[in-house]
Amino acid sequence: MTVCTTKKTFDPYAVVRARDLIKLLARSVPYEQAVRILQDDMACDIIKIGTLVRNRERFVKRRQRLIGPKGSTLKALELLTDCYVMVQGNTVSALGPYNGLKEVRKVVMDTMKNIHPIYNIKALMIKRELSKDPDLRNQTWERFLPKFRHKNLTKRKEPKKKSVKKEYTPFPPSQPESKVDKELATGEFFLLQSVKKRKKMEEMKVKQAEALTKKQEERNKAFIPPKEKPLMKQITKAPTEGKLDIKAIKDKVKKAKTKKLGAPPVNTAPPTSTTTKIKKKNKC
Repeated sequence: MTVCTTKKTFDPYAVVRARDLIKLLARSVPYEQAVRILQDDMACDIIKIGTLVRNRERFVKRRQRLIGPKGSTLKALELLTDCYVMVQGNTVSALGPYNGLKEVRKVVMDTMKNIHPIYNIKALMIKRELSKDPDLRNQTWERFLPKFRHKNLTKRKEPKKKSVKKEYTPFPPSQPESKVDKELATGEFFLLQSVKKRKKMEEMKVKQAEALTKKQEERNKAFIPPKEKPLMKQITKAPTEGKLDIKAIKDKVKKAKTKKLGAPPVNTAPPTSTTTKIKKKNKC
């Protein structure tokens, strides 16, 4: 498709605008909206979002988040920026004034970076209210704008075993000692073959003895009876505090002897005079 001017064209920039018009029509923008690009105060921006997210499912979710339920998020963005926004496939085409296009691009890019568009919409609403106040036009609005932080940041998993880097030295590491060097250091190199063999045999016997004792201990473990739990729990008697009161114990024993089961206690009162008289008559 080629675009060229005619003799009637008085604006040389009309060629560029015609190119943008064809681009918008190719991105399924309605003709009534796309024709507005020919106006002087209008511009367009086609944002490519297909390569910003690798995972396809995640990309579809974030694109739907930009549109919102029944297109409510997109409609709010259009009202705040005075732009026409169209989400189609892997691109977002926007048409409107230059300042509005900047805000639309920022919202779209943040949405693809997993920042919800409602945060940016809230900031745009605050900016619109602040712009109405003539005293605050020449001041910074950072104190009024909300600051949102990521709460659910995934921490980087650290390895269990951390390898500590050694300090760099230009000299190579010292060579490990050979068997001959070790024998020379201990003096075994100068011993006779018979003495060396005798030493080896003694070491072998010591190792064999240790292995035998370990095996014997493992065999004896099977014959060790397990610890049995006591049938009755051991009642721990409280220690008697101080000395025993012997008089109190004697009184308790006397009272127990005088009492009878199911009968009132016997009164140990002295016999009356009438009873003594009756006893004397019987004796007579």
